[in-house]
Parts: sequence; structure tokens; C-alpha cells
Amino acid sequence: MKLSSSVFALLCLICELVSIALFLRGFFPVPVKSSLSDKSKETDFPAEPQTAKYNQCLSLFYSGCPNPNEMPHGSVNWEYLDEDAIDRNDSTALTTGSIPGFIDVVMNLNSPALLEDNLIWQAKSAGKRIIFYGDDTWVRLFPKHFMEHDGTTSFFVSDYTEVDNNVTRHLDGTLKRDDWEILILHYLGLDHIGHISGPHGSLIGPKLMEMDDIIKKIHASLISKESEGTLPNLLVLCGDHGMSETGSHGGSSEPEINTPLVLISPAFRRKAGFEEPGVLEQVDLTPTLALGLGLPISKNSVGHLIPAVFEELSLREQLRLLQINGHQLSRLLQDSNPTFHKEDGYEQFRVAEKSHGSWMTLYVDGNTSEVLSNMGKKVLKQYLEALKAMSSALSKQLGKYDMYSMIMGMIFILQVLFLLLLAMPEALSREAVVDIPLASSLLSLPFYLLCLFGSALHVLVCTSAGGPCYLCSLPWVLVFTVILLSSAFTCALVSMVARRMPTSNKTPTKGSDWTLSELDALLLIGTVGHTLSLASSSFIEEEHQTWYFLLNTLCLAIFQDVCRKYFREQRHRDEEEDRGPLLPTGAEEGPSFSPAVELGMSPGSEKWLALATPLLTLTCCRLLRSLNQTGVQWAHLPDFGHWLNSGDHKAFLSVLAAVSLVLIFLLVQRHCSLVSKIALALGLLGVYSYRAAVGNVLFPWQHSSRAVSKGTVEARFVYVFVLGILFTGVKDLLRSQVMPSAVDSGRLKSRGLWEVYSGVVLLVALLFRAHNLPTLACCLLIQTVMAQFIWKKLHYDAAQTTIMHYWFGQAFFYFQGNSNNIGTVDISVGFVGLESYVEAPAIFLTALSTYAGPLLWACHLLCFLSSQRDRAVMGLGHGSYCFALLRSIPAAFYVVLVTSLRYHLFIWSVFSPKLLYEAMHTLINTAVCLFFTFMDQERSTRP
Repeated sequence: MKLSSSVFALLCLICELVSIALFLRGFFPVPVKSSLSDKSKETDFPAEPQTAKYNQCLSLFYSGCPNPNEMPHGSVNWEYLDEDAIDRNDSTALTTGSIPGFIDVVMNLNSPALLEDNLIWQAKSAGKRIIFYGDDTWVRLFPKHFMEHDGTTSFFVSDYTEVDNNVTRHLDGTLKRDDWEILILHYLGLDHIGHISGPHGSLIGPKLMEMDDIIKKIHASLISKESEGTLPNLLVLCGDHGMSETGSHGGSSEPEINTPLVLISPAFRRKAGFEEPGVLEQVDLTPTLALGLGLPISKNSVGHLIPAVFEELSLREQLRLLQINGHQLSRLLQDSNPTFHKEDGYEQFRVAEKSHGSWMTLYVDGNTSEVLSNMGKKVLKQYLEALKAMSSALSKQLGKYDMYSMIMGMIFILQVLFLLLLAMPEALSREAVVDIPLASSLLSLPFYLLCLFGSALHVLVCTSAGGPCYLCSLPWVLVFTVILLSSAFTCALVSMVARRMPTSNKTPTKGSDWTLSELDALLLIGTVGHTLSLASSSFIEEEHQTWYFLLNTLCLAIFQDVCRKYFREQRHRDEEEDRGPLLPTGAEEGPSFSPAVELGMSPGSEKWLALATPLLTLTCCRLLRSLNQTGVQWAHLPDFGHWLNSGDHKAFLSVLAAVSLVLIFLLVQRHCSLVSKIALALGLLGVYSYRAAVGNVLFPWQHSSRAVSKGTVEARFVYVFVLGILFTGVKDLLRSQVMPSAVDSGRLKSRGLWEVYSGVVLLVALLFRAHNLPTLACCLLIQTVMAQFIWKKLHYDAAQTTIMHYWFGQAFFYFQGNSNNIGTVDISVGFVGLESYVEAPAIFLTALSTYAGPLLWACHLLCFLSSQRDRAVMGLGHGSYCFALLRSIPAAFYVVLVTSLRYHLFIWSVFSPKLLYEAMHTLINTAVCLFFTFMDQERSTRP
């Protein structure tokens, strides 16, 4: 079966994308869950030793009220929050007490109802009346759980005022009422400000003062109720996550995972002096609140009680609560770990229970000696050690890998990589056609034997699997289709290997004239070297350094080629041109744009411009490195972007943004029609207006730095021009398909592609933050000078040009400020021009902004190759194939790596985020190759 290089590359990437999805399905484990479908009940409580009583018998915050006068009075401010009441907590899951799987970080944009046992369900089942105001995620998670609620969308991050006002407006009336037991307030403004301007923005201080006043109001109301003789109340102040230096969260840095936890109640003893705040896991809050409110602990909770909360209870009550918590953890451990009896925590708990029984015997007998007190303290210590050990064991277990899905996905990915490597000589030949022996493979005996073996293996695995298995849950017809496809791939690979084996009487295959030059060797070694460097967690965290180094090396190699061409090979120029490169450069359709001529310089001066191009590129790259500090090791250090975003330098940022937008227009407009040029100019003016509206930059006549509006109208103004330019470009592309003249068709097609590219540039300019506009301008500048003085003049073939574009795209991914940490994803761009959260546009805009660098370079490559008549015949196929190969090499290596390092210490903080980035990058490359293939089909339909 013969396929063009572009179609072959696209099919390979689609297969690889499906294989990566299968691997991800098996890699990201299912969190620890009890196999029992029902929820915890009071009847599940263990009997108290020596009493045979099963009831919990106490509720800390609804009985046994100490003297209300012990509660400190006065103004509540951030200094008031007692140091001894503040603990730092990390992890997630405030209501279930369980640790969610890593993939839940990505999948939580559309939260369904929470069916798992949780604190809110337990409170509602116990008759507690609950009121909620704030993030509407709670309403979706807990439908019909609240007697009253008012939710606010949590994803419209541009709003940091109404989201909080919608909560506060209910506060006065609710605090005066006495028809509720639990009030939950989830304020979003501080989180949204972080996404917009970071933790050091000018809006942070006023918002903190606003929250301070709200806490003061709540606390004063609780004090007044205490003074009326009501039972003690509990005020819990906490955050579900922290904030990185860029205002995001989702990573593993200290500022992101450590947040303060404040508990205020007259049930606590006020301590004198300052104590170092303790450190606890966020999951510990769930069992603590459950037992404190007289509720059963959720079945899947992996946390343990916070001892300081219950230290005012009697020793018997403390031991009873620890016994209940230990019983719940031991049952979860038994249900999730077949070797639970070997866990130290489980054995310690059994010993503590026996000691507890002995203590209770003395207690019931009325023993009041000091021996009883010392023995009780010893039992208390045994319980605490056992609870911590069991909680740690459950947290480390987290889930179970689906190794069957992982291995099958890895096999498919490796098959795709080997197929791409074996097809290289044909895919990069002048014909750009790959012959895959698929038909002959389907008729061979090994194919049927492999199908039989695969089916038997599937049945064996599914009947003996002791853990979760996704492939075993799929319909048999679908699984058998996958087995057939894998068997055919294997046979085709063997046939291609046999065909590549050298024989003494075998003549060279037609078109297999692909050779390796010096620059090819450099590009290949650099790509493979980067891939191998990912075996280290430190190299993954600082991957941008690798790409910066490779880009510098590439510029130096290009500089050497320029010197060789214009100085050392001057005498042999005619011979070199007669011999020609693998892909000879054709004249661009229409008048060629020459910077030297337009600047009034002589044509001979172009060699000096060519010599300056690599040096200019190096200079731009060095400046961009200082703009955004990325990675992990030095991400916390201030960079030029921080300096620009500070309020004192807004005027300088405004000038820099305006100059960048003007440069963007000058670099992009030259390929567009007059209508598109006007639309582009107005659109870029709208971009500046949008940034001024949201308060990032200033208009010359604007004397206040206060934001004028939310920028919705201005952003939509830009969207209109983006759609207009894209429509004009698509119209030209469609017209080029029906033009009778190949020359006119090529000219119209080239203009249409450049106009589509201009529309994408305008959209990216809107999404980029103001301080990142120079990054976009430098990107376009490098593309322009490299295209005019390097790729055309030095006759680089399509494969070499594609690899260079890929390298530049990867480097600019990090120049934007991205990293392999999920916390650096700027989700605020998903709401540019939107008044409410709309899932599809938000995801699209966020993905486009994050991968703007690689996408812009891929789009430029498509425009560049298509604009040259001779190069376009095979260049698009070569470019598509190179993109597929460059994406498959790191993807295949990385799935093997994470499989072997799945128990590594940094598997979730370093390797897993990188795996998600690799999967998303593969999806982006598949979309790029789809467009390459669509444009490449013209050569098969037009003579």
C-alpha cells in the first residue's frame, strides 16, 4: 500500500495519539477507594473496650462548652490569628479525606456530582442544616445537600469583585439567623487576582483587607452568640491551594501546596507565648471535623485526627476518638492492600487496641492512681503512632497502575516509531511516497499466529488480573480489532526490515537517495541528545536550558554555513548551483521581498545581512531568556517580566507593548491583501485597547492606572477582525483549488496561507500578556530574517528547515514563560472576551496561548514551504513526516521512562506533568500534520 509522506505521517500520529491515550488511562492510577459501595454509618463504630458500647457518645463543638469568656475578644486582623492555632497543610480533598488521582487536577474543569462518601453527605444525613455561598463547584459536587445556596462561576477569572460581593451580600442576614448549623463560604476573588496579576500585584493588598473585615464580622457574630449562652462554635479558615510566583497553582512548589489553616473556638485552650506552627496534611482536616461534629468518618478518608483539637477532652474521650479513627483506617487498609497485615501501622494499631482494653479495665474498676494516667498517655502515644503509620501507608499507595493498558500502549507507540524510522528513506525521497507491505502481511501465516497469541494473552490477563484493567472492560469486538491492527503492524515492520537488509545483487530502491549532511547530523544528534536528557528529573525541570543550548548551537552552525557560502566557496558557487541541493529552491511566486532593496541597500549587502542574521537571532534569544524566568530551580527569582508588571513601570511597559505591536504589524502585513492589512492594523489597536481596559498598560491621555472596564468589548472587537482575516484567507485557499492556471493558483494559495497565519498572529497577540508581546515580535522578526537570508539563500532542504522550525518552536514555548509544571499554565486567557465560563472556548484559548510558540513556527513552516513552487511539490510531505518523527522519538522514550520509574520519588511532581505535556504536544502536532496533509493533496489533484 503506497501512501504519500504527509498521509503516512498523519496516520502514524493518529495511531500514536490513541496509544498515548491508552497509556495515560493505565498510568494515572485510581485513588484508594473502599470496595464497599455504602457510606459510613454510626453502626460501623467499633465497641469501646470493656464497655461494649458502640455509640460515639460525644460531639466536641455541640456539647461540653467551656467558659465563653475564655474566647479572646477584639478586632480580628491577620495579626490576631493566634500562632498556636495556625498549621500549614498541603495536599487536597477537604470533604472526602481521600487523595485524588493526579489526573483529577486536569479533569476538574467540569465537576460532576460527588458520589463518594464525604463530610457534607454525612452532615446532611445527620440532619445538619447547611448553607453555602460561593464557588458553584460545590453546588455541582453536592446537589440537594444545601438548604440554601447561591453559587458563582469559579472559572471566570477576570472577575474578582462580583464573585466575592455575591457571597458577602448574604452574610449579614445569615449570621443573624439561627436556622442553620453549618455555613460554608468560598471566596474566589483572591484566587482570581492571583491568576491575573500574580501574588505581588497591586490588587492583592486591598483584597486581603476585604477578607480581614469579613473574618472580623463573622467572628464578632460568633462571639455574640457565645455570650448568649449558646454552645461553642468553630470558625475554620483555610485555603484549598496556594499560589506560585506567577499566580497559578497545580504544581508542587512550596508556595502552591502550603497554606495556613486556622481553627478558632472557645473549645480550645488559649496558650501563652509563641509556638512554631505545626505541619499537617490537608486530609487530616476531614476526620477531625467529622468526629468533632459527631459524624462518622468517610470510608475513603486517609487522614488522621489532629491531636491539638481534642487535647481539652478527657483521656477516655481522646482514646475513644483515636480508636474510631484507627478502626476506619485499618478497614480501608485491609480493603485496599492484600498484604495489610505486614504494615507496621496495622500491627501497632492492634497493639494499641489491646493496651486500650487493659486501660479501660482499670478505669472501669475505679482506679485513679498515677499508674492509670501514665498508662493512658502511653496508649495515646501508641494510637497516634499507629494512625500516622496507617495514614502514610494509604497515602503512599494512592492507587494501582493498570500495567496491561500501559504495556499495550507502550508497544503501539514503539511500533509507530519503528515504522517511521524504517520509512525514512522513502518518506524523504524525491517522490515522497512510502510503500507499506500491509496487504501482504494480512495474508501471511505469522499474522494469524500473532492474532491467536494476542487473543489468548488477552483472555489470560483478563481472567487473572488482580487489579483494575481498562482493556478488559472494553467490548470484545473492539479489543479484537486492536489485536488485528497490532499484529498487522508487527508483520509490516518485519517485512520492511527484510526489505532494508542489504543483499549483494539488490539494486538501490528508486527514490531512496536520502543522504545525511553535516547539518543533518547536528540536528539529529541534538534531537536525540535532548530526548535522552529527559531521563533525569532535573533535566525535565530545567528542560528549557537544553533547548536554549541547542538553539545557540544551531545559530553558530548556521553562521559557519553563511561564512562558508560567501567567503570560502565563492569560487565554486556555480558548480554548487549546478549540482544543486536535494530540494532546489524555486523562485517565490510573485515579486520577491528583499529587505536589502527596500532599505535602499545594494544587493551585494545581503551577504552582510545574512551574516548578521544568526547573531541577531542569538541576541533576541538572550533577551527573551531574561524576560520570563521559568523552570523550577530559579523560577522564584525576579525577572524582567516581574519588573515590567510592577505598578511603578507601567509607563515603560506601555511603550514597549506599543512598539512591539507596531513591529508585529510591519512584519506580518507584507504578505496580506489590502483589506487584511487594514483589519490587522485595527485588530492590533484593539489588542492595546484591551490591555489598557484591564489595567495592564496606559493610554497617553490616561492619568490613572485603574482599570477602565473588564475588556470584554475590546476583546470581542479584536475577535471580529481575527475572524475576518481568517475568512479572507480561507476564501483564497478555496479559490486556489478551482483556478485553471497553476501559477495563479499557487500565488492565491500562498496569499491565503499567509493571511490565515496573520489571523493566528493577531489572536495570539490578544491572548499574550502585555509583557510577552516582545516575545511575539521577536518570534516574527527571527522568522522573517531567517526565511529571507538563511533558508532561501543557503538552499536548506525541507527536512532541515522543518527541524529548525521545530527547535525554534520548542525554545519559544519556554520563552513564553512555560515549563513542565502545570502551575505555569495561564488559565486566565481562556476568559478573554467572555462574560461567563464557556468550556469549549476556554479550553481552546488556553491551549492556543500555551502552545503559541510551536504553533506559530509550524504555521510559518507551512506558509514558507507552500510559497515556493519547486519546494512545495515534496516539501510539505517531508515537513509533515519530520514533524511526526520528531514527536514520536521523545514520546516513545518517555513512556518507557515513566513506566520504569513509576515508583520514583518525583513521579507525580516531575514526570507526570511532563507526560501530560508530551500528550498535549502530540495532539497539537497531529492537528498541524492534518493541515499539512490537506494542503499537500493539491499536488495529487493538480497536474
